[in-house]
Amino acid sequence: MADSVSDTITLADGRRLGWAEFGDPQGLPLFYFHGFPASRLEGKLIEGAALRNGIRVIASDRPGYGISDFQPGRRLLDWPCDVKALADRLSIDRFMVLGVSGGGPYALACAHAMAPRLRAVGVVCGLGPVFEPWARSSLPWPARLGFGLARRSKRLLQFVYGGATAWVIKHRPEALRRLLTSSAPEADSSVLRQPEINQILFDSARESLRQGPEGALWDFIAYAHPWGFRPQDIRPRVQLWHGEADALVPPAHGRYFATALPNAAAKFLPGEGHFSLPVKHMDMILRALASDRAES
Repeated sequence: MADSVSDTITLADGRRLGWAEFGDPQGLPLFYFHGFPASRLEGKLIEGAALRNGIRVIASDRPGYGISDFQPGRRLLDWPCDVKALADRLSIDRFMVLGVSGGGPYALACAHAMAPRLRAVGVVCGLGPVFEPWARSSLPWPARLGFGLARRSKRLLQFVYGGATAWVIKHRPEALRRLLTSSAPEADSSVLRQPEINQILFDSARESLRQGPEGALWDFIAYAHPWGFRPQDIRPRVQLWHGEADALVPPAHGRYFATALPNAAAKFLPGEGHFSLPVKHMDMILRALASDRAES
């Protein structure tokens, strides 16, 4: 499938859930959980690797992003219910999940809540438990500010991140590029200078705000409060990849998961950043997931 095919399903509560397909339509199914803020269109980043490795990628918008309806008061553990509904609608019994960056906690929520359905679980540059002070303190200041506001005042969070910041992301992609590369390692800067990568990231970010900033604001809140499960209670194997030079989600977050998860297989890649790792190493990641069995 050379181009994405977007569609929606209607869930039991009447919400629409948006999704798109990439890669090999006959391949092993993998549910891809996008970053923050982003959308189903981010799945385009892994389409080439998916085609080369026989993977069918199903990338869905979280509630409030893209073409998925907003879900008031949602928690991380509400997400596995949406994933299950989509998998059932597509007649997919067992599948892999892969969460990148802000999608990482959602992949872990699925590992906790729906282990029997999962062939493999992967987290790339995954965001850590930012409801804990140590995890917030290691982040760049804009993220520290956002998660701090999410814990204290939704009104202030809306004021700071729901207005001008959201407008810049949607209408001034060149400003977003400058923000992403201001403190990025060379590995990330090099990747972000590639026009095709830039276009996918910008399209995904703009699409994430199709309905406004509410979906992203609620992600802030969901991340910044206890997740409803402990990594220590997750039984399936979780494969982790993190760049040692990641300036957006520090390697300390990945090391925490490598220690806290009972059955983790972690790889820390020297010199790789937040964007360079998934762009440059997705073939390796997909091969590892396809050969895994999460229940083993």
